[in-house]
Amino acid sequence: MNYLDFEKPIEELTTLLEKTKEIASKGKVGVSKAIAELEEKLIQAKKDIYGNLTPWQRVQLSRHPDRPYSLEYIQSITDNTFIELFGDRNIGDDKAVVGGMGMVNGQTIMFIGQQKGSTTKQRQYRNFGMMNPEGYRKALRLMKLAEKFNKPVVTLIDTPGAYPGLEAEERGQGEAIARSIYEMSKLEIPVICIIIGEGASGGALGIGIGDRVLMLENTWYSVISPESCSSILWRSWDFKEKAADALKLTATDMLSLSLVDGIIPEPLGGAHSNHEEMFGIVKEYILNTLAELKKFTPAARIERRINRFSSMGVFIDLEKEMTPAEAASLNR
Repeated sequence: MNYLDFEKPIEELTTLLEKTKEIASKGKVGVSKAIAELEEKLIQAKKDIYGNLTPWQRVQLSRHPDRPYSLEYIQSITDNTFIELFGDRNIGDDKAVVGGMGMVNGQTIMFIGQQKGSTTKQRQYRNFGMMNPEGYRKALRLMKLAEKFNKPVVTLIDTPGAYPGLEAEERGQGEAIARSIYEMSKLEIPVICIIIGEGASGGALGIGIGDRVLMLENTWYSVISPESCSSILWRSWDFKEKAADALKLTATDMLSLSLVDGIIPEPLGGAHSNHEEMFGIVKEYILNTLAELKKFTPAARIERRINRFSSMGVFIDLEKEMTPAEAASLNR
């Protein structure tokens, strides 16, 4: 288990608890009371730490090296029936995104998820979860396939952003993301989008248009990362914590701004502390949300989806705010 800086008290208590249990296993000293006290202290430490996280600490948790990635969610949630599909039928197969059909409690779902990789070689192979244009075209192809067979789509979002390389721009990165957003808004099937880690910029939004957009408790969703924001505004990464506060990028912030539809709670200690419990929670949310969305007709879902995203943001009619003299001056 890897521990972040603010998790050090938990690491110390965990280490001490393991040593105490080792002593107990040898049967020479009665330490059952000490074990119970340590377990209680460990639970309380987790509540104190994870109940008072700063935005920057949540960003760190979203990137935790032990946090589960899309493929782990898909393989656990599906009933050992996941069939991965490949390629955009144009350029190639983008390894930064995985997708395919899987059965969940008897119903077929198209899963599409950004995959980072858990080792150095896997991260390089997956391009650190940064999709190329062919990745978005692959994702859109799978969504259209799901629509053809009337199967719902679940997207799992976890990316530091779309790949910013020159070759990606040459192959139409902006167009691929825009086309994906446009087509997702019109899909006749239920679409659920879940942010399981990082949700950065258009890289996340490219597969993030759905009937329900949900965020795990310790994730973030923003037009820019705190580090990049800091480097632009202060010419240094040293103000990333201040940027994280200002960006309002946590799940709580996004829900309060009505930019997402709900927050999926994580196990005490974060998703990385108990994978199986996290998989079970996400599976339950998917099934419950699908049952709710199936009550609507395709036309109703599309209308609600478009209206919801169209209403985001703040619009000011300058002419209504102006005095008659100011409006006349503007019209000259």
